[in-house]
Amino acid sequence: MPDDTAPSVEPLYSRVMLKISGEALMGDQGFGLHPPTVERIAREVKSVHDLGVEICMVIGGGNIFRGLQGSAQGMERTTADYMGMLATVMNALAMQSALEGMGVFTRVISAITMNEVAEPYIRRRAVRHLEKKRVCIFAAGTGNPYFTTDTAATLRANEMNCEAIFKGTKVDGVYDKDPKKYPDAKRYETVTYDEVLAQHLGVMDASAIALARENDLPIIVFSLDEPGGFRGILAGQGTYTKVA
Repeated sequence: MPDDTAPSVEPLYSRVMLKISGEALMGDQGFGLHPPTVERIAREVKSVHDLGVEICMVIGGGNIFRGLQGSAQGMERTTADYMGMLATVMNALAMQSALEGMGVFTRVISAITMNEVAEPYIRRRAVRHLEKKRVCIFAAGTGNPYFTTDTAATLRANEMNCEAIFKGTKVDGVYDKDPKKYPDAKRYETVTYDEVLAQHLGVMDASAIALARENDLPIIVFSLDEPGGFRGILAGQGTYTKVA
């Protein structure tokens, strides 16, 4: 029998965007997908979903192919970027499989039409999925070359009326310098959009930060490697940096 006297957690936000890199899915490997790591992240998402929070996701594709690197090696930039977008679809399908294996209903929604594996992006339909408590995983970026998945995440977060973007990283917030190289690195509790841009703090690319600033969309930077960290922040706990 459930314990009716147990205190319920009132999450800080009711609809959020979770942005993670493709590299987050490869674990200790140097490339590709590491299924146990994908499942671990999916469990983090499920724990927040269980709070009643509506969740959007955008996953990068750098574990499979990164358009900028392909371009740097002589490939035509537009083609390289489209290849990177296809990599994000593969990651989205992997996350969908992991989440649905845990009983969480999801939809992969692609900015590039591929009806056999994903829905096309239609804003009103995506909003309806969220209202039905389905996790929406937005794939293929914005559908345009020269835009990063950071910008895609910020764009979709605004379109979906998300209350915050959660940027999962390897460290527990934004630092004034690399904390892995410099033991005296200082973590910010809060930082402004303008400070992020002026100090090149590397939270997200400049287009994404500017889009968030224009729409007063806070960005929560936290460690994806901290078990329970995503849920903890929504419950008002944990260590993170808020960009606002």
